[in-house]
Amino acid sequence: MRTETEMFDVILQTAKVLQVDAVAMSGSRTNPKAPKDEFQDYDVVYVVDDLDTLTRDLAWLNQFGTRNIEQHNILGNRRLYLMLFEDGNRIDLTLCPKDHINEWVDSEAGFTVLVDEKGLFESYSPSPERFWIHPASNSDFEKTCNEFWWVSTYVVKGICRKQLFYATDHLYGICQQELLKILAWQVAGDRGTVDIGKNYKYLFQYLPTEKEKEFSALLDFASLDKITQSLLATMQLFHQEAQYLAQKMGFKYEKGVAEKMIEYAKEKLPDH
Repeated sequence: MRTETEMFDVILQTAKVLQVDAVAMSGSRTNPKAPKDEFQDYDVVYVVDDLDTLTRDLAWLNQFGTRNIEQHNILGNRRLYLMLFEDGNRIDLTLCPKDHINEWVDSEAGFTVLVDEKGLFESYSPSPERFWIHPASNSDFEKTCNEFWWVSTYVVKGICRKQLFYATDHLYGICQQELLKILAWQVAGDRGTVDIGKNYKYLFQYLPTEKEKEFSALLDFASLDKITQSLLATMQLFHQEAQYLAQKMGFKYEKGVAEKMIEYAKEKLPDH
């Protein structure tokens, strides 16, 4: 596996050959708090003057090495090339027209400029706030509680109809995301604004170990029976943590609504 020094060399040498206007990097490699391991991507942007020429013939991508798999995407005015190489390294490379640097900057939590002889990045600053969580307002809290209990009925419906994927999607994709939000607000209530990272990846660094274990135990969706168990446990945990947050922050919590929804789920769900 090529070293970090070797990867930076090929990234900067390729940029020089292509005569790009500026190079910057984002992602975990620019975050001193992020754990270092072999899975960290090289999230790189090449700021270019002539996007059409570079995208017309992509043979220059071979300069980075032999790829096991790759993916090409269009994001607004940018082009994104995701590449996993035979040696295990990965580069997520964005080509960004110099007139649309703001698009890339706005999409990133932070970045480090590697090359910028023309000063194209001088008027832009990193925005690490993208993944910061702030203490909740009462209306934020009410909205999250309402969303959780409302969407829980979709999970119940999916289970009763034996629609495993539908039920799982709503349970993890919405209900458990609202639970994570409640837990994040607990942290923010204690510490003020904190960086919880993309997809809550740093959240449990701020919480007791048992909280992570408790949440992780909810993530078995292997069968309708497991999803049923997960839903009921998720509802109980949300009920518990939402009450704690409400008491801590002085929010109004609709305890009666929560208890009715838990009872509704127990009445409708089979063999729980």
